[in-house]
Amino acid sequence: MSLHKAESEWWRDSQESILPKDETVIEQTQFVKLGRCQWWFMVALNIFFLIVGQAAAVLLGRFYYDRGGNSKWMATLVQTAAFPVLLIPLYFIPSSKDPLTSSAPPSIKVLALIYFALGVLLACDNMLYSVGLLYLSASTYSLICATQLAFNAVFSYFINSQKFTALILNSVIIVSFSAALIAVSDDSSGPAGVSKWKHILGFICTLGASAIYSLLLSLMQLTFQKVLKKETFSVVLEMQIYTALVASCAATVGLFASGEWRTLHGEMENFGEGRVSYVMTLVWTAVAWQVCSVGVVGLIFVVSSLFSNVISTLSLAVTPIAAVIIFHDKMDGVKIIAMLLAIWGFATYIYQNYLDDSKVRRRQTGVTESHNDSSA
Repeated sequence: MSLHKAESEWWRDSQESILPKDETVIEQTQFVKLGRCQWWFMVALNIFFLIVGQAAAVLLGRFYYDRGGNSKWMATLVQTAAFPVLLIPLYFIPSSKDPLTSSAPPSIKVLALIYFALGVLLACDNMLYSVGLLYLSASTYSLICATQLAFNAVFSYFINSQKFTALILNSVIIVSFSAALIAVSDDSSGPAGVSKWKHILGFICTLGASAIYSLLLSLMQLTFQKVLKKETFSVVLEMQIYTALVASCAATVGLFASGEWRTLHGEMENFGEGRVSYVMTLVWTAVAWQVCSVGVVGLIFVVSSLFSNVISTLSLAVTPIAAVIIFHDKMDGVKIIAMLLAIWGFATYIYQNYLDDSKVRRRQTGVTESHNDSSA
């Protein structure tokens, strides 16, 4: 009995060591009570959701443009329109109460203002991603998106007070070189009829979208730390739902204000694979983005927001390979080198997280041994 209790305490400590360390109050999750195999199963399942969802969403977005779709606002809307899907895990996996949280919850007005601001920023981010995917091939787009890891390190340093170590600096530099290679290369596998200037515009929009996405993650983390003062499953999921609702409303307003809604019927009629395929492409793109969101939220809940972003970046390395297989994108030497650099930058970032975890675990082990010595 005591052996089982000791093993349970060790596993709980090992799980807590990879949770975010800087929050003012972090609510312990229900998954901390799971066994080791069950915990790893949840991590693997959420990684699968994130990687498959993101890769499928990007490829379907490129398919939409390739077969005759041209509405940037519609491509923006489908990135968040299926947010009601997130109500399913919110309903079936309720979050436990935290008896240690003594601070008063933020007012509805404050929360509404935060969700509105983050939602509008998310809509702008999605619009930039849509423009980038319109003018770039799926493989090039994904490789540029990998720069979000470098932006995340910079924003986390200034906003979330994360340490900037030599390994993280190395990661930022390497990933930046990877993006620079893509910027100066001639994307001969890009969409037909795209001029050099549109290619440059696509690069700038995708790079800007990666920066805004990383800024969003840091601002969300800051909201958890300073305003909500907890990071439970329900709180994280509610933030995803409300910001997606605002972003969907903003994209809908943009769709009608720009007049693009008038072209949707003709777009559907002239879609290369037919009207049914047009509708299903948009529907499954929306669903794929929300499957990705479930994976993102799940990893934030089970592990940490930093780990979730790192896995999101890793999934971007899967998309160029899938794009070569499905769309026959040209994978020239420049793209291969850029992908290898991105993986190198990702690996150094992961190694820094491993070192941080090891340090925390050693500290916890020392505290436990000291407590046992004092008890003896």
